Amino acid sequence: MSRVYNFSAGPAVLPEEVLREAADEMMDYRGTGMSVMEMSHRSKPFEQIITEAEQDLRDLMGIPDNYKVLFLQGGASQQFAMIPMNLMKNRVADYIVTGQWAKKAAKEAEKYGKVNRIASSEDKTFSYIPDCSDLPVSEDADYVYICENNTIYGTKFKKLPDTKGKTLVADVSSCFLSEPVDVEKYGVIYGGVQKNIGPAGVVIVIIREDLITEDVLPGTPTMLTYKTHADAKSLYNTPPAYGIYICGKVFKWLKAQGGLAVMKERNEKKAKLLYDFLDQSSLFKGTVVPEDRSLMNVPFVTGDADLDAKFVKEAEEAGLVNLKGHRSVGGMRASIYNAMPYEGVEALVAFMKKFEEENR
Repeated sequence: MSRVYNFSAGPAVLPEEVLREAADEMMDYRGTGMSVMEMSHRSKPFEQIITEAEQDLRDLMGIPDNYKVLFLQGGASQQFAMIPMNLMKNRVADYIVTGQWAKKAAKEAEKYGKVNRIASSEDKTFSYIPDCSDLPVSEDADYVYICENNTIYGTKFKKLPDTKGKTLVADVSSCFLSEPVDVEKYGVIYGGVQKNIGPAGVVIVIIREDLITEDVLPGTPTMLTYKTHADAKSLYNTPPAYGIYICGKVFKWLKAQGGLAVMKERNEKKAKLLYDFLDQSSLFKGTVVPEDRSLMNVPFVTGDADLDAKFVKEAEEAGLVNLKGHRSVGGMRASIYNAMPYEGVEALVAFMKKFEEENR
């Protein structure tokens, strides 16, 4: 069977070159006579894999020397607890709630201190990003938290909030490496890799060194202390070694494509193709206000649940898979991450046109 166009929100499409390379090395990684899956994380070959992966990520994002890069486990959801455990010194934090994941993160943080929800877009089903130019940032807040790109609802912060000098913490799971980023504007950037970077099982945390201390909340487990992992260079325990190896390959692929500025250009071109169609379609409509639309996740609906289901089923038969929207919102969603080729979006738009004609 030929490969399908996979619009899944995550685990998601990976670059074919990366998959082929991994397949070639599956039985014998560079003359070691074994797969990376079987390799000791303390071995020289693996040490080289993780060191190179970190360096390539630093190159891609321009990560300053005073930031640590950690390859961790537990997914982005484990960071919902790890962040307050490590950063909530005053036991106060401000959260901007623009979707399901920020909402869950805020709820988790309440176990550790006072959470102020200083802005939200829940009033309109998270279909926009609130104005964050003059927020009521709490004087004693340890940090301000955002989810930068909302996978479920298809919104994206085009401009970071004014945190009035407070540390900005951002979950970038679904927009990771989709465009250039100024790391110094953040105290912590983190994300699960299974959307835009690699296989499920790895979460990358980029954290400014002054935020890594032994002064964590009482009862914080050793494994949930950033210092534990920073001191051990992400090798405190057995890391998700194979996942890190694939992420490393994706970083090299991104560099070979020309880096994040090139990816942003490509992503804008793909998104424009789909949004332009949605804006003129008489059947389908996008659910997000145009100025806050994500380049990565594009939700859309027909307004008729039965027709939505028919569309998803027929699209799958045409080799366009995983277009069903998140269970909390219904409709459809096309996730068009870095590894989704332009041709994939062209095929989707052509199919949508055909479907519209047949279902007027």
